[in-house]
Amino acid sequence: MRGPVVKGFGRGSKMLGIPTANLDVSPLKLQADALAPGIYFGWAAVAKEDRRDVGGGVYRMVMSIGWNPFFDNAKKTIEPWLLHEFGGDFYDQELRLHVLGYIRPEANFTTLEDLVKRIHRDAEVAKTCLALEEFAKHAHDPFLVEGLVPN
Repeated sequence: MRGPVVKGFGRGSKMLGIPTANLDVSPLKLQADALAPGIYFGWAAVAKEDRRDVGGGVYRMVMSIGWNPFFDNAKKTIEPWLLHEFGGDFYDQELRLHVLGYIRPEANFTTLEDLVKRIHRDAEVAKTCLALEEFAKHAHDPFLVEGLVPN
């Protein structure tokens, strides 16, 4: 998947402490519909722009695709969390995603704290999987690295 980073609901950073780099579902409907709603892992590439001091690399990511039952979304979302500390946002910059594996289906949670704990556990699963050679090698996929300006 690829597309410009768009503003989401504003819950990731502010409410959850988990900043996501959202993609617009509309142009990615075929790809998003091909994946069951749930949590995935893979690699993400952010193109670096001259005016911004973020991006320019390939990063581990964990991603939610679906309706986020805890928040009862009416609209399907694509919400990757790049597992890296960035110095700023990268709205409108191109984000490329190479989805490699499925972690779990969407789930509802009784508390916000339970949701945040599970998201962090999903991130640990993603990191563990992406450290395995069979998944690590995909960080160098031409789809991700082609045209990137190094950080």
